[in-house]
Amino acid sequence: MSEKSRWEYYLKMRIRYQKANKEEKQKLIDEFCEVCGYHRKYAIMKLNKTPNINKDNPRKKCGRKAKYNTPGIIEFLKTLWRATNLICSKRMVASIPIWLQHYRVEEVELRLTENDKKKLESISSSTIDRLLKKYRNKFGRRGLCTKKPGSMIKQIIPINTDQWDATKPGYIEADTVAHYGNSVKGDYINSLNIVDIATGWTSQRALWGKGEAVVMKAMQDIEENLPFRILGFDSDNGSEFLNYRLIKYFKERKHKVAFTRSRPNKKNDNAHVEQKNWTIVRQYIGYARLDNFLMTGMLNDIYKKELHQLTNFFLPPMKLIFKERVGSKIIKKHSKPETPYSRILESKYVEEKVKKKLQKQFNKMDPYKIQKRISKKMDAILEMTYK
Repeated sequence: MSEKSRWEYYLKMRIRYQKANKEEKQKLIDEFCEVCGYHRKYAIMKLNKTPNINKDNPRKKCGRKAKYNTPGIIEFLKTLWRATNLICSKRMVASIPIWLQHYRVEEVELRLTENDKKKLESISSSTIDRLLKKYRNKFGRRGLCTKKPGSMIKQIIPINTDQWDATKPGYIEADTVAHYGNSVKGDYINSLNIVDIATGWTSQRALWGKGEAVVMKAMQDIEENLPFRILGFDSDNGSEFLNYRLIKYFKERKHKVAFTRSRPNKKNDNAHVEQKNWTIVRQYIGYARLDNFLMTGMLNDIYKKELHQLTNFFLPPMKLIFKERVGSKIIKKHSKPETPYSRILESKYVEEKVKKKLQKQFNKMDPYKIQKRISKKMDAILEMTYK
């Protein structure tokens, strides 16, 4: 029986049911259940209910009226989500006030009204997830091991885990990311990635190969541009870090740096930088093979300018406060999302002149323009890659 036929039958049956006596109603219910396949209690309820004759005016949806699903808000969230390289909704909530002040109506198809802006101030992460759910699969992001074990030098550099003061800037983790594509043969670019544990401040440099001299030069360049002094340096067991050149660089100075390493084959010992290898290097640079020496300068141009500005000033990461096992589950508690720049301003260990310098830089930045420049420069690199 078609839906239309069932509906017509129900309307006629209801008229007969309303006029019938008790014995006739029992027979009509039996007939109605047999023809339509309804449960007896449901059939009684349906025959006693006043039908919605006007099919063009269906019953109103239950629950609260939709508040956030305006075209302007959805377009803004889609634009922000893509500009921040598809970050999670909790980080997006913290990003909205920062990015909203740089939002340009002419850059998108739909206008964001003043009322929409006020709504965005109170939007939750679960609401963002609900609004962006149907767009999740439409956008994508852009493994062999290349580590070599050290030798006797491992005896000089101690193994320490969770030894740093997580409240004081200057204790950093370092790692390298190889851009070899599907083959480790020949020469290719590597990315040196460092992250400060206390603030989440990150820096990257492109390296041609992984020679100790190249890594040393890149570390010097990174340190010159850090807004704090390096107090501790922790790396994995790759030979690019475990060498006398880098030991001498950290030990033979007025303020010596504590140099430690992780346990072999224990990536979680360097969890902070391992996470940034994915969220920054892999998500923005990708997995393509970069084996043209000219790309080193092009990649460093992105790392030193746009990517440095975007990740440190406009993308708020969360920090793990604690975790505990409850039965078969691990319960984790994270801090509120906050940009590395904000954490630097709040830190009592960073000099005021450094904070003022960063504030001047921040006031001149526009995250939307920065993101567009990153895309344009990466397109040029990938064009060289796939020629």
